[in-house]
Amino acid sequence: MNKSLMIIVILIVLMLLSVLSLGTGAVSIGLADLIGGRLSSTEYQILMDIRLPRVLLNITVGAGVATSGAAIQGLFRNPLADPALIGVSSGAALFAAAFLVVGYQSDTLRDLGLLQVGVSGSAFAGGLLTTFLVLMVGRSSSSISNMLLAGIAINAVALSGVGLFSFVSSDSQLRSVAFWALGSFSAADWEMVAVSALILPFLFLIFLESKKLNAITLGDQEASHLGVFVPGLRRRVIVYAAIIVGIGVSLVGVISFVGLVVPHLIRLSLGSNHVTLIPGSALLGAILVMLADGISRTMFAPAELPVGILTAIVGGPFFIYLIVNQKERLGI
Repeated sequence: MNKSLMIIVILIVLMLLSVLSLGTGAVSIGLADLIGGRLSSTEYQILMDIRLPRVLLNITVGAGVATSGAAIQGLFRNPLADPALIGVSSGAALFAAAFLVVGYQSDTLRDLGLLQVGVSGSAFAGGLLTTFLVLMVGRSSSSISNMLLAGIAINAVALSGVGLFSFVSSDSQLRSVAFWALGSFSAADWEMVAVSALILPFLFLIFLESKKLNAITLGDQEASHLGVFVPGLRRRVIVYAAIIVGIGVSLVGVISFVGLVVPHLIRLSLGSNHVTLIPGSALLGAILVMLADGISRTMFAPAELPVGILTAIVGGPFFIYLIVNQKERLGI
């Protein structure tokens, strides 16, 4: 199938799934009523205040995480890489856990209603800080090996910090840390959608780097011969990915395996050209997150399963399948 046509098909699937998600939930809204606008006041309120913001947040966060994964894999020439490799997820988790344990004890923040803002802001700041640490440690060498090792080391330290805060937290704080770290869209509202819209310009900036990412997959020296300033490209892509994932994690928590698995699925169907890989990953990432969120909120209704659990349960075994059965095609 033509690659452009396949991207259009994926886009149509995303649109159909979005409509289905808007009508599915504890209160079912019929497709005819949804399309025709024949909604009761209660259904309209559910649609506009709960489901539509949630669907839009699914799309922006899913597209952002998957696109960041595709860019990081191309940049490091490593199909096993994902955004967590640059430290953004673990750094966000560490700072959010710290705020949940320490900041929630502040009566001033509670009185001002800034507790949730504090969690999100701390997560975003933590993700960016750990990413810049990875860049600073890794820039001492022209090889990507230092950066990879720096990311692994900083990830380990950050996750140890999360474990420490979990150990000293109270029962209620521990539950908040665990639920946030596993990802959830249950708090989606229009303010979060507005913040998530900041992801979109950085997705476009990554897409603009598509041809240079194609060049760097040949090797740093070959890319330089083709006119690519490799250190600058590396910094730009890592910063773009860190901002995208930092925003996503600060809003809904850590959504695992999306940035790792989705680019592989697109490569198997559309190839490794980043001109098609980037938009394809964005669309499929949105679909996968929306599916996972839909299942998580209906499987045990009215209780909600954290989305990160579902993506890990499905993504882990599937990724093992890819490693075992697609070694040569994926270049593993």
